[in-house]
Amino acid sequence: MSRPALKLAKLPDTTPVKITAALPPSLMRDLKIYAKLYEQTYGEKQSVGALIPSMLAGFLVSDHGFKKAKRELA
Repeated sequence: MSRPALKLAKLPDTTPVKITAALPPSLMRDLKIYAKLYEQTYGEKQSVGALIPSMLAGFLVSDHGFKKAKRELA
């Protein structure tokens, strides 16, 4: 039996990849402060580890040099 031609493409792999990073104490302090501010702002407690992926994604989206280089590599 042939496969149907679906409009929706195969979904990308969304399996999280765990990494370990060593952070300077000053950065960890700031991340903890950010997590507290997040809780005050949204009324929802999140761990630093839960916030970091969105922070990194936001950083990469806003880095114009990275976006240009990524396009050139593609």
